[in-house]
Amino acid sequence: MDRKIEKSNWKKYKPFIMTAAGVLVIILIFVMSSRSGSSLKINDQRVSISTVEKGVFQEFIPLNGSVVPIKTYFLDAIEGGRVEARYLEAGTYVEKGDKIISLANTNLLLDIMYREAELFQQSNNLRNTKLAMEQNRLTLQSQLLDLDYQIRQAKRVYERNAKLYEKKMISVEEFDTSYDEFQFLAKKRILTLQSFEQDSIYREVQVQQLESGLRRMQDNMEIVKQNLDNLVITAPVSGQLTSLNAEIGEAKVRGERLGQIDIMDGFKISTPVDEHFITRVIMGQKGHFKLNNKEYEATLSKIYPEVINGQFRIELEFGNNEPDDIRRGQTLHLRLQLGNPKQSILLRRGGFYQDTGGQWAYVLDEDEQSATKRTIKIGRQNQDYFEVLDGLEPGDRVITSSYRQYGDYDQLYFSKES
Repeated sequence: MDRKIEKSNWKKYKPFIMTAAGVLVIILIFVMSSRSGSSLKINDQRVSISTVEKGVFQEFIPLNGSVVPIKTYFLDAIEGGRVEARYLEAGTYVEKGDKIISLANTNLLLDIMYREAELFQQSNNLRNTKLAMEQNRLTLQSQLLDLDYQIRQAKRVYERNAKLYEKKMISVEEFDTSYDEFQFLAKKRILTLQSFEQDSIYREVQVQQLESGLRRMQDNMEIVKQNLDNLVITAPVSGQLTSLNAEIGEAKVRGERLGQIDIMDGFKISTPVDEHFITRVIMGQKGHFKLNNKEYEATLSKIYPEVINGQFRIELEFGNNEPDDIRRGQTLHLRLQLGNPKQSILLRRGGFYQDTGGQWAYVLDEDEQSATKRTIKIGRQNQDYFEVLDGLEPGDRVITSSYRQYGDYDQLYFSKES
């Protein structure tokens, strides 16, 4: 028997069901997209977490210093020339005054010969001038002697004629002639003396000039001869000849560095420093390093302000704290203190600083199952810690490893999944 099938009316509610399903899907998509935009699940086994501490902060910069002798004397070519002989080898111990190398300079020898000829000529000129002065003096004496004789003769004639003239025994002309002759010879003697005095003054000035020139030439000759002596390079001090840059037959110019001698009585540390710290590095600062599991201290003693390739150089001395087993050329990893120790909030260094610039960090929530992005302020830093100025308190737990793979999420959730 046939049964009548009633017609279902679900199609009547179909529009309402479809609308509700669409709204639900939209809400679900919005929630998921919103949640995925502000948070991220990460593996807590792949992060580094550090606890914020309260402690003493000491700012320092790490340096790689090289051990060098306390004193070094450089050997430079005072006068250029060709290397003629090499008496010692690098690495040997030398005593003060020991010959190291000798140079040959033909031009210098010719210059000395030329100067010696000039000196000889100047000496001859001086000798000839003095001889002329002596001859002139003798000539004057002869002239004066002759004039004195003539004056005496003329005086006798004049006096005799004066008596005869009074007696009217000679004429006026004869008397006047004898008088004029006597006066002429007397004045001639005065003029001769004046001429001799003037000539003597001129000759004295000429002799002084010649003697002064001769002394200068002799002094110059001594300097040139010293340059000749400087062609032999000798040790200025006793020490170790650590380098020697001179081969037989090699030409060296004036001022060229030939080698160096190190005084092995003690050592110091020489190290480059980034120019960023040039205004903060001052004399007397301390540097610390470890050698053979023992802590040592050195004091900044010299600063070279010249910046080369973005770095300047400093030197530190050990004082009475020099290690016994230290060697020249040894590299030391030291920390140079900047400023005085200060109580601060400390956060251990990590890769997050390169990603955030120290402006924010992920701080663990109380349940330590998640971490929230928090704005912070970082001050000074050393090799181990950052100085926290704001945003963190002692006891806070901070993710200090790199944030490169986290993007810019506001919150991180920890998961055991890889």
